[in-house]
Amino acid sequence: MVGIIALPLSMALSIAVGAPPQHGLYTAIVAGSVVALLGGCKFQVTGPTAAFVVILAPIYARHGMTGLLTAGMLAGVLLVGMGLARLGDLIRFIPHPVTTGFTSGIAIVIATLQMKDALGLQIAHMPEGYVDRLGALWAARGSLQIEEAIVALGTFALLLVTPRITRRVPAPLIAIVLASIATAYAAHVDPQFTVATIGSRFQSVVDGVTVPGIPRGLPLPALPWASAGGLSFALVRELLPSAFAIAMLAAIESLLSAVIADGMTNTKHEPNSELVALGIGNILAPLFGGIAATGALARTATNIRAGARSPLAATTHAAVVLLAMLLFAPLVSHVPMASLAALLLLVAWNMSEVHNFLGILRVGPKSDLFVLLICFALTVFVDMVAAITVGTVLAALLFMRRMSELTESRVQLDSSQETDALVLPKGVILYEINGPLFFGAAQKAMGAFNRTQSNDFRVLVLHLGRVPVIDVTGLVALENVITSVLGRRRKVIIAGPLPRPTSVFERAGLEAKYKGLAIVDDLETGLALAATIVAGPVSLPPPVASP
Repeated sequence: MVGIIALPLSMALSIAVGAPPQHGLYTAIVAGSVVALLGGCKFQVTGPTAAFVVILAPIYARHGMTGLLTAGMLAGVLLVGMGLARLGDLIRFIPHPVTTGFTSGIAIVIATLQMKDALGLQIAHMPEGYVDRLGALWAARGSLQIEEAIVALGTFALLLVTPRITRRVPAPLIAIVLASIATAYAAHVDPQFTVATIGSRFQSVVDGVTVPGIPRGLPLPALPWASAGGLSFALVRELLPSAFAIAMLAAIESLLSAVIADGMTNTKHEPNSELVALGIGNILAPLFGGIAATGALARTATNIRAGARSPLAATTHAAVVLLAMLLFAPLVSHVPMASLAALLLLVAWNMSEVHNFLGILRVGPKSDLFVLLICFALTVFVDMVAAITVGTVLAALLFMRRMSELTESRVQLDSSQETDALVLPKGVILYEINGPLFFGAAQKAMGAFNRTQSNDFRVLVLHLGRVPVIDVTGLVALENVITSVLGRRRKVIIAGPLPRPTSVFERAGLEAKYKGLAIVDDLETGLALAATIVAGPVSLPPPVASP
């Protein structure tokens, strides 16, 4: 069943990019089988997806098939590197507003691109910019062909109605087959009834003979840049930003699909293995003419509902696509382009996430709204390279802000107060930090103490018993406080550091570096030591110069 769904969808997605339809089928066959056998999710179905259209279409327009395949291979190398660097767990934490902005923007662009074939508009060259595309569609409105619009509308209606009648046969198969038969019959009865088909739009050369539609079977393996005379550094440099966008989007979509598959099957996938397998699949697929691939959520869900129990189910999907190419390639040439456009219009609607988009607008905080609208606008009006780059940065900034909000600090100056049933000795300041002390929170956490102007103390006790981690930035901020206090001829006690911060302090040699500093195991010991210091004779370290 999954293979039957993938057959028209793979062709439609390749055509949406601008490439001949068979390249989408090559992707489903090669990447679909390789990732299934090597991946970390045994239910994942890999192939071309609608999310890639926005990235790949400009690449094909500028660099042709050579650039398209090379970018996919470069993305594969990046994905392997991401998996080996164990970034799979991190990618799953991309904020929801970022992914929603991407998918909603992609849906808008895909739907716009399909209007040309759905309405039969005569546009010699579709511009790259979204506003320019709208202008070109409006300028070509006079060339609208009613036959194409009827076929698209009929196919769309079948796609919506068929699931209500039966789910035993995939709706795309029924809709595309019936639309192809109907248009072929109409053209036979009335020669004036003409619609564009895969056969009339695309031709393949097989053994020196030009045949309409798609060729039978896979091509022989070849390097993507063989026909261009070799791979140049200039081409790699120009394609690298696009390859990064492909890799990031592939990782996000594939791991999201794997997470949903886990929820449906009560299993747990291995994200880094999935990224490595996805990278290998994207390296091998271009050798056989395949475009970029990732985990396909709808096809994965269908695979699970159909009773998949192992990676062999996804491998079978690839075999079904290959078998269909071998047996039915001549029939594929009769598929109307308007029908494939209708199929992608439905795909665009399903991925638009209108309810999620409106939900974030309605209840989300201002920071989430800003990120959502920025990612959406960049996807639609600029390109996915800019959207992915800015979205990734915004995701990191959002993460840092959220984490910094988790880190709290408190300065206790009043020696008459009690802390955790322990009396704070006179002449002692207690500064407590709760949360990670890393680059996103270090300045905020240490800022409360720096704003304290009191000099009425002899010992500062830094309680770090609730600081799970500390990085270099946090260490520098901490050392600044230590230096400042020692410079005022006071002493510092670090109390109760957890194992990870303790290892950082040991590597930094803090106690040896600062003579007025002591590190103790817990707060009780720290306060007892502080009480001993303030009760004894005044013996202060010499002033410490600021670093």
